[in-house]
Amino acid sequence: MDDLSRIRIDSARLPIWLRIVVVLALTLLAAGASLFAYRWYVRPVTLSIAVGSFDGDAPKIVSALASRLAVNNAPVRLKVVETSGLIESADAFSSGKTDLAVVRGDVGDLSQAQAIVVLAQAVALLVAPPGSAITDMAGLKRTTVGVVAGETNQKIVSVLRKAYDLDRANVAFKSVALDQVRRALDTKEIRAVLLVMPLSDKYLSLVRGLFPQNPKTAPVLIPIENAGAIAEKERAYESFDIPKGTLRGSPPIPEDDVTTLQVSFYLVGKKSLDNDMIASFTQALTSARRDVVGEFPILAQFKAPDTDAGAYLPVHPGAAEFYNGSQLSFLDKWSNAIFLAPMALGALATVLAAAWQFLRSGDLKPREPALDSLYALGQRIRHAENEAELSAIETQIDDVLRAQRARANEDENALDAATLNVAAHRLENLIHDRRAALTARARG
Repeated sequence: MDDLSRIRIDSARLPIWLRIVVVLALTLLAAGASLFAYRWYVRPVTLSIAVGSFDGDAPKIVSALASRLAVNNAPVRLKVVETSGLIESADAFSSGKTDLAVVRGDVGDLSQAQAIVVLAQAVALLVAPPGSAITDMAGLKRTTVGVVAGETNQKIVSVLRKAYDLDRANVAFKSVALDQVRRALDTKEIRAVLLVMPLSDKYLSLVRGLFPQNPKTAPVLIPIENAGAIAEKERAYESFDIPKGTLRGSPPIPEDDVTTLQVSFYLVGKKSLDNDMIASFTQALTSARRDVVGEFPILAQFKAPDTDAGAYLPVHPGAAEFYNGSQLSFLDKWSNAIFLAPMALGALATVLAAAWQFLRSGDLKPREPALDSLYALGQRIRHAENEAELSAIETQIDDVLRAQRARANEDENALDAATLNVAAHRLENLIHDRRAALTARARG
């Protein structure tokens, strides 16, 4: 008797309450496994992000976004890795220490970076103190320009040197801390200052604080007139016009729009990050930004990166799915599998069952149906010529009944006892009648 037969026999002997318990246990097990699989599928993924800035504001903004993602139960969470500045953030990302980073388009190695969002944009402010005779780039000849965050702004300084041949004009650039700018201007150590920062109220207030506040005097914004030509060669930059009255409204400073360079702050990710995950992350980040923009107004500059094929920083395919509205839902992604899996499993089960029957076919011997065997004995009884033949037939009847009884224990399709008893009783009557006939013939 094989294992499957034993299981059928045992299950047939189980009481009804125990069968119910077994079914409920199996149902709960299947439900638990399904729940575990679902929780595993929707579990949040944690990505590390490198972020730093000279004033410490960037980590605060990203931390606020990370907190909001957690509150909103977003599918992606952020682990903030604070660095000392943009260069360090770019280095951490390019070396593979973090999954994401907040970088500036002109700082660090961004060869492995793909843009997810533009968090903000910064403009180059080249400012001379009130009363300065310097009004254009040519006026910088034989002067020293202070550069706030000089190490970070090496690229833009190099670009300006080449565009205006400032080395020939004996223009020197000197790194200076923000809190030392006013003293350096007062002592004539520098004649102008270069800052690269967003045009937000906070940073514009910092610029205003570098110069004496006087309604009749105003700092001078020096235009970078070649910004358009520079942007064509150096794709990290764009030409930008600082609007009239940006520093002060009345009287307006500047008095007219001033052309300069603009560069973007990107949130970038690795190329290897899953597209679906980044699409969900971009959507969640966009929602989180709306929740914290009141606390951090600079996030009003938050926008999608350039999604064109020739963009300076290629957009991550997952982020592009979100921006283009081509995200796939769960059913879109898995509908074919959900539809085909039962069919495939059913076909596989059929093949396995056929193979099992084929493998067992050599071991199985065809059995003559019990009733046919018994009915065939009736003809033999009628033609029996002596007692020995009748005794042999009785033995054969006993064998058939014994085999069928044993089969009833393992085969639910076996004949029931009542049917067999009826057939056996008829044969017994025939045997009795044949014995009587033989006896009568012997006496006559």
